[in-house]
Amino acid sequence: MLWLYRLLYLPALLLGAPYYLWRMRRRGGYRGSLAQRLGRVDTLPPKPPGRHRIWLQAVSVGEMLAIGPMLEAWRREGGVDIYLTTTTSTGWRLAHERYGDLVAGIGYFPLDWWPFSRRAWRQVQPDLVILTEGERWPEHIRQAQVRGVPVLSVNARLSDRSYRRMQNVRRAVAPLMAGVTRVLACSAHDAERFRDLGIPAERIETTGNIKLDVTIPLLGDVDKARLRGELGLPPAGLVLMGSSTWAGEEAALLAAFRQARSEGLDCSLLLVPRHAERRGEIEALLKESGMSHHFRSRGAATGAVDVAVGDTTGEMRQFLQLADVVYVGKSLLPEGEGQTPVESAALGRAIIFGPGMANFRVIARELREQRAVVQVPDAAALVQEAVNLLRDPARRAALGAAAQTWHQANVGAVERTLAVVRKALAR
Repeated sequence: MLWLYRLLYLPALLLGAPYYLWRMRRRGGYRGSLAQRLGRVDTLPPKPPGRHRIWLQAVSVGEMLAIGPMLEAWRREGGVDIYLTTTTSTGWRLAHERYGDLVAGIGYFPLDWWPFSRRAWRQVQPDLVILTEGERWPEHIRQAQVRGVPVLSVNARLSDRSYRRMQNVRRAVAPLMAGVTRVLACSAHDAERFRDLGIPAERIETTGNIKLDVTIPLLGDVDKARLRGELGLPPAGLVLMGSSTWAGEEAALLAAFRQARSEGLDCSLLLVPRHAERRGEIEALLKESGMSHHFRSRGAATGAVDVAVGDTTGEMRQFLQLADVVYVGKSLLPEGEGQTPVESAALGRAIIFGPGMANFRVIARELREQRAVVQVPDAAALVQEAVNLLRDPARRAALGAAAQTWHQANVGAVERTLAVVRKALAR
């Protein structure tokens, strides 16, 4: 089966190259990454004697933020050398901004074809491989297997789409997952799905979601006022925020903002798109609406505006601290997979999300059970509930307190994950 993957990978890569090159150019930030994607590792010093080396792959921004506590723990404990790779330009930038002094090297993950993967492995020489969440690369796993290197899948989860696909190719899944030493599932629901795909129960452990162990540095009043000014938000008034929004969701939030203003509510709108390269599309929408606006990427605002757009990377946690009501993006149909509500819950914000939270199914269910969130069926309901919450400070406070209580009761996944990593290194 692996040889079939190897044979098909190159023609599939050549056929998909025009689209992916176009997307990389559109998103930007990939200059100079080609050599690393072809297996060259030029950001990593020689492996020091007497130290374990971990190759840690975190695909993008969310995973990069989640691994922070583990990197901090490894620095405190010592004896571990980390090579951190990512797939996206935003993940690469964030890794350099936050973790440059915590890791031995940062690079792009090589294309998962035999010559490129083998080349990278010869240079990295890891003692342990860690893949986050949905990362499952057949060639990468095979290179670990032939060298006898353990592979841990941490915070492992299966989206509805991935689960359906893997059910359809069960014969291919078994040899792929045979090289994964331990699957550390982020929920009991995900653990059951892995077992259903044929992974032996003794290799699966439910350690919890490391994204729940988030520690967010809190902004003081002075820093909040400064950030509001830089974004173009007025010094006072309520803030409705769209977190990691996708196409179509900005229009619904804009409608909610218009209605709130028409009812005399003193409020502003803060949009944080999931993909910053959509700024042209969002600006066209805002110009058509007639609302004054400012984009964070263009520097500090010169005055207050109706709508601020946080089109930068790595500032979501700061933006959330300005919000009174947060809508969690990619949760309206047809997208319907959901972005993370964890940071909003940890900060005690009043949260709204749509019907599609498949990527965070367990978290969404628990938040609903704790009455810590408002779930809406469609865009029209989003507009109405957003206005209702902006109008009702007591309800906002109750939702935020319930969300914070839920979050505090669900921490500890990082330590459970680290315990498994220590055992793997000890062997």
